[in-house]
Amino acid sequence: MPSIMSPQWQDKAAGFLSSSGVKLKEAKESAGTFVGEVTKDTKSNVSEVAGRVGSMVKSRWALLQQPSTRHAVQDRLISAAATTGTLLRRGFSGTKDKVVVGKSKVEEVAKITAQKSKTILTDIERWQKGVASTDVFGVPIEVTVQRQDYCKPIPQILVNCADYLIVSGLNSPYLFKSGGNKRVIQQLVSLYNQDCTASVPEGTNPIDVAALVKYYLASLPEPLITLELYNEIRGARSSIYSTRNILKRLSSVNYMTLEFITALLLRVSQKSLLNKMDARTLAIEMAPVIMWQKESRPEFYRQYWNQMSKSPSEKSVDTPIDNTAWDMLADDDEAIDASSPIPLDDGTPVDFGAIEVIQLLVEHHNAIFTDANETVWK
Repeated sequence: MPSIMSPQWQDKAAGFLSSSGVKLKEAKESAGTFVGEVTKDTKSNVSEVAGRVGSMVKSRWALLQQPSTRHAVQDRLISAAATTGTLLRRGFSGTKDKVVVGKSKVEEVAKITAQKSKTILTDIERWQKGVASTDVFGVPIEVTVQRQDYCKPIPQILVNCADYLIVSGLNSPYLFKSGGNKRVIQQLVSLYNQDCTASVPEGTNPIDVAALVKYYLASLPEPLITLELYNEIRGARSSIYSTRNILKRLSSVNYMTLEFITALLLRVSQKSLLNKMDARTLAIEMAPVIMWQKESRPEFYRQYWNQMSKSPSEKSVDTPIDNTAWDMLADDDEAIDASSPIPLDDGTPVDFGAIEVIQLLVEHHNAIFTDANETVWK
């Protein structure tokens, strides 16, 4: 088909294309020149940076090669290593200390747990068999003396209590009259039932120690002045000579223990201006636990112990209740004043004859126990 474009438009198109080609060529040349310059500048900058880094490395290396600098670096490294070692040792030491403390706490808890377990097992043994093999309360006095390793035929619980009172308790008002703190005495009973040779804990109130002596004597299956000699000794209370001869018929254990107890009471009475306890007052308090008739056993003391008949295994206990009810004090929930005096008015007549016997033994102790190794405290 023949072209309908006019010659004028053809010339304009040819001119446009020609100028466009020239401009593209110029742009290409200009772009090439710019890229070349950028590449050149980049190479120059990289080279310059590399040179600077190299120079720094060389200078630092040269500095490190100097003896003084090398020694300083070594000292710093050694100091850093020492500091690190110290920190590690402290960490290990602290950890070790914590382990030791933790071990001690575990051992302490284990010891307490073992002690509680021992007490529980001891109680179970008493409930099932009557009295345990280590008990002193409720046990015949001869049995207690045979078990212990002591030079005299006297229960060591009495010796330890007496020594404690002589040193720190003779001036205590109403010694052997006040009943003492029930909970403290319960702890002492448990202590001596487990170890008859134990010392009285330091700081114990002398009133509680004196009360413990009374409870022990009251717990004996038979009194120190035996049931067999009760009437004779009571009838001879006006004669020192007759009393001395009758007492010689006691067993060695009973005789020596009676001499020991009355010697202690004598020492207490010698401080009566301070403790308010003369020989007569002491006799009133101690007679019911030193001598009694079969029908007038000091049963009122049982309220200070936990009755074994309350245990579930009562029917399995073969030993008579008289020999098993003394090892524990009253339950904590019983309404008893912990510091109240032991009641003497328990419904039974006061045995004035027994009181006079004990008063005689205290006041004329040295004249009656002439052939005994007289108890002397410094």
